[in-house]
Amino acid sequence: MKIGNFNLNKDGTYIIAELSANHNGSLQNALDTIKAAKDVGADCIKLQTYTADTITLDSDKEDFIIKGGTLWDGKKLYDLYKEAYTPWEWHKELFEYARSINIDIFSSPFDKSAVDFLEQFNPSAYKIASFEITDYELIRYSASKMKPIIISTGIATIDEIQDAVDICRGVGNNDIVLLKCTSAYPAPLEDANLATIVNLAQTFGVVSGFSDHTLGATAPIAAVALGAKVIEKHFILDKSIGGADADFSMDKQGFRDMVKDIRDVEKLIGKVDYSMNSKKKQSRQFSRSLYVSQDIKKGEIFTEQNIRSVRPGYGMHPKYLKDILGKVAQKNYVFGDRLSINR
Repeated sequence: MKIGNFNLNKDGTYIIAELSANHNGSLQNALDTIKAAKDVGADCIKLQTYTADTITLDSDKEDFIIKGGTLWDGKKLYDLYKEAYTPWEWHKELFEYARSINIDIFSSPFDKSAVDFLEQFNPSAYKIASFEITDYELIRYSASKMKPIIISTGIATIDEIQDAVDICRGVGNNDIVLLKCTSAYPAPLEDANLATIVNLAQTFGVVSGFSDHTLGATAPIAAVALGAKVIEKHFILDKSIGGADADFSMDKQGFRDMVKDIRDVEKLIGKVDYSMNSKKKQSRQFSRSLYVSQDIKKGEIFTEQNIRSVRPGYGMHPKYLKDILGKVAQKNYVFGDRLSINR
């Protein structure tokens, strides 16, 4: 599968820097964040495309007041989204700028009108946010645009995940990425359950990855080691900017370090390899082999006292020791000789 020009089968881990609300109402902050994401090694900058009116209702009723131990408890949903949204009139400039500096860009649409709006920019993918995984019509409509579709599974049951996958395939879109996600902000490490990443790929026959809301880089680095092919992390120029998502977002230095560590993990994982390359062959000099540990005269018997398996590895393979013990020496040997006989 390819997202933009990135081939998930051979180009490593696709790393998404999530802009979210981290522009804090400033177009220049948004542009600077895109540039910073490119500089720290992200493969993509991701936007969110909604307005307060497309995502919720302007209601003062209790249902619309945030609660449950979040960073935003007590705030009205409408007010939070009005503060956090990325103005739609910015999108053209953001898409053009990202492409001018060669960083991929796409967005999370939150309703059909956002999908229609985003189509003019030909985004390389669509991302379904974790709280939207139950909006089957949004998934169907986004998937019908036949671009890779990335879905966070944070609050979904396994049946809802299956439904989402089936909906995508039902419209002929098989380019599906499921992201393990813990929908808490920030998310405790003990709730990450990264083992699910492997299971998502096996159970649903898709590419799997990790949308991270933990603090620090430990979780995404571990996720890559477990096989995550896509990593998404909230990114901010500087936490002093403030904003709705600042507290659980990663700054430039942290993101740069995370990208480096992920690329190092990719090198460590490598590929299945049992071949004898030049480095392995050279290192075999330090392996064990059979050497003469006492002088041996022609006609004497090879014993455990006069033949030993020791370092270095220039003599006969130790696997022949049992075959040689008890045999008669056909010539004289001196201490330290490599054992080399015709068998």
